[in-house]
Amino acid sequence: MTKVLYNAECPVCSFEINHYAAYARKNGLAITFDDLNCPERAAWGLDEDTAARRMYVEHEGEIISGVPAFIVLWRQMPRYRAVAWIVDKPILRPLACAIYDYVLAPTIYAWHKRRKRRAGL
Repeated sequence: MTKVLYNAECPVCSFEINHYAAYARKNGLAITFDDLNCPERAAWGLDEDTAARRMYVEHEGEIISGVPAFIVLWRQMPRYRAVAWIVDKPILRPLACAIYDYVLAPTIYAWHKRRKRRAGL
């Protein structure tokens, strides 16, 4: 069983994860998707702010975040196994991690915080 924790209120996150969720449902894959804005987040042991900073996957009892989490998720989905294999290569993985950790995740998190401020939350 693989579980994904994501921010359904984030347009970027929800677009991507909803695509994966539809694929998983259509193919009967044992993957569940938890919105960090729902009570299910408590089972992850992460506060809302930490959970909103990056994507998390729980697989075989281990919680993984960032690019390694995407790799674990992609390996569970036949259509994306080649992507996981490519991104997990010794040359690409550090580059993908750096881009996610220092550009993508902080930018998406900043958008999230701005949306919350504008909504008065």
